[in-house]
Amino acid sequence: MSADATSPADDAAWSELLAGRVPRSGELAERYGPLVAAGPRLVLAQLGQSLDGFIAARSGDACFVTGEEDRVHLHRLRALVDAVVVGVGTVLADDCRLTVRAVVGPHPVRVVLDPSARAPGDAQVFAGPDASALWVVAEDGPPPPTPSADVEVLRLPRSGEDAGFAPTDVLTALTERGLGRVLVEGGGVTVSRFLAAGALDRLLVTTAPLLVGDGVPGLRFEGRDRLADALRAPSRRFVLGQDTCVELDLSRATTGDLRQVSERETAGQH
Repeated sequence: MSADATSPADDAAWSELLAGRVPRSGELAERYGPLVAAGPRLVLAQLGQSLDGFIAARSGDACFVTGEEDRVHLHRLRALVDAVVVGVGTVLADDCRLTVRAVVGPHPVRVVLDPSARAPGDAQVFAGPDASALWVVAEDGPPPPTPSADVEVLRLPRSGEDAGFAPTDVLTALTERGLGRVLVEGGGVTVSRFLAAGALDRLLVTTAPLLVGDGVPGLRFEGRDRLADALRAPSRRFVLGQDTCVELDLSRATTGDLRQVSERETAGQH
């Protein structure tokens, strides 16, 4: 069976999940049931990487780190959230659409974090009738190109030494728009920022059996001197073709609390 082919039982289970109900059994129920059961407020992040921790080659080429099964998995995640968030670097590198195409399901609102308004106005993420988009730019930054009618421009204050946005500010703005279920999809800098801020409930990392050697890194945040102090959380594992997906339940992390790192960084900014 191909990656996007499904059985009648899978189709029925997926319809249940899209309706906000958890099926009694089955692979899809096991994989996505806890995410649906989390309710109207959930922040999760997803990355696909090589065995040595890179999400793209050093040229920026990321087509494709993980396989087709992981692509289908990603599109299922998109269909189960209200909004999908990426940094402008992902838009410039991939000209991504962020819509749901590999499975049946609704398109999320597409959110681009772009402090300096670097994204082109004709980027695919802003184009087409498939979904609305939110273009987040800095309050003191240049005006973005005139967007289409389906694109809302939101201005937020800059935060931190790299002049990005505080994840809490982004999530508050999304919640105010009724977007409580959020997928932070990329790239590594954006996902790492949300992770370091303690803003993620779940983190899903799919690892492919290849070695890049030198490339664009995935997760990076301030570490600890001892492995005993590393971030640990309950986990689940899923096989996606040749790839392996590990999900961490960060809402139940017991050591290495990254919120302490975020508070320390924030204190140093003022």
